[in-house]
Amino acid sequence: MVELRGNIRVFCRVRPHPASAARCLAGGSSLALTLDNKEHSFAFDKVFGPGTSQQQVFDSVSELVQSALDGFHVCLFSYGQTGAGKTYTMSGGNTPEQQGLMPRAVNQILDSVVQLTEQEWQYTLSASCIEVYNNTLRDLLAEGAGSKPEAGRISDANAIKHDAAGGHTVVIGANRLPVTDAASAAALMARASEARACEATAMNAVSSRSHCVFMLYIAASHASTNTHLTGSLCLVDLAGSERLDRSMVEDMRKREACSINQSLSALGDVFAALSSKTSHVPYRNSKLTYLLQPCLGGHGKTLMFVHINPEPASAQESLCSLKFAAKVNGCETAARGGARRNVTQGSASAALVSAGLASACLRLAALMLTQVMYTGGREHACCTQLCRCTASSIVCNASSNQPALKYVGTKLCCSPACVPSYWY
Repeated sequence: MVELRGNIRVFCRVRPHPASAARCLAGGSSLALTLDNKEHSFAFDKVFGPGTSQQQVFDSVSELVQSALDGFHVCLFSYGQTGAGKTYTMSGGNTPEQQGLMPRAVNQILDSVVQLTEQEWQYTLSASCIEVYNNTLRDLLAEGAGSKPEAGRISDANAIKHDAAGGHTVVIGANRLPVTDAASAAALMARASEARACEATAMNAVSSRSHCVFMLYIAASHASTNTHLTGSLCLVDLAGSERLDRSMVEDMRKREACSINQSLSALGDVFAALSSKTSHVPYRNSKLTYLLQPCLGGHGKTLMFVHINPEPASAQESLCSLKFAAKVNGCETAARGGARRNVTQGSASAALVSAGLASACLRLAALMLTQVMYTGGREHACCTQLCRCTASSIVCNASSNQPALKYVGTKLCCSPACVPSYWY
């Protein structure tokens, strides 16, 4: 999961409903949806049934979130029709148990920063939150954004800039505010949530009529090893994907729905281009896709949650969402870290486990790497992609710990130097 080599990962989450068992069967990595007495089967990286807790969902992505500290650009986004549970998964409810991915992910980053600071790492964290509404950008952290719809609107058509060196997106004119602790992070997220455009539709009494993109920027340095890392965590709550005839909207709401569907269609076009490996990927067809280009274009680690409402009346929309997600599951990327120097000194999160590196982590590395046999540097076909990803990550993190390397060597009867460079 940490490496995310190959495809953009897709998780599916089924919203609880009394009639869910009759309409949708989920478990493990597969899901079956019945529509008009016909069963449609899908396979994803993971499927969460109606009884899955918020903690269980977060546990499945916590390692991916952690890699943002190592200079990677990580993106988690939620997709699905209105009322399927997208915002609940991302933002959560009012109790600690109901906390969503956004607060849990930011809190995990902050907790890790506290531990790493004790090991001479220095961190600077900042955040921005952008709303894409009717294909127009709006800064949700601008003064007055919660009370005045026009506040925070970014009129510059070229406001989106991609930082080639750092590998992340910057929106010119948007606030980028410091994040120093859990309280400041929670305040920013609450402020953005209050400012987001929401209206009632036939599908949901409080429907988000915009896409919300929360970006946490991470800069780290370690003076004694001259190591510098830049990473980011992008958390995206997309607007509902339903058709106009189901949302029963009129006038302004109809314009909003058309804009939402156009941007989601543009997102689908990007995924289709990535899947077919065409030379041109239409990122610029919408503000949403251009904003997410660094994450979608192979320089980041991206995971999509597709949300399903198992109500019989929502079966057709659920099927459309599942078909979209199945196409995304075939998109290939090649994640790489952000700007860094002297990476041979090891990554930041490796420092968190350095004290016990020669025990639990390297026992896992040894166990997995024993499945990879080398003769004259040639790799045997039995080595799976998962084995390469997991083992290479652990060995790379252990590269500065000589006792740990000796431990691996005794278990493998070979030197980690024989591991091909493309593992890293």
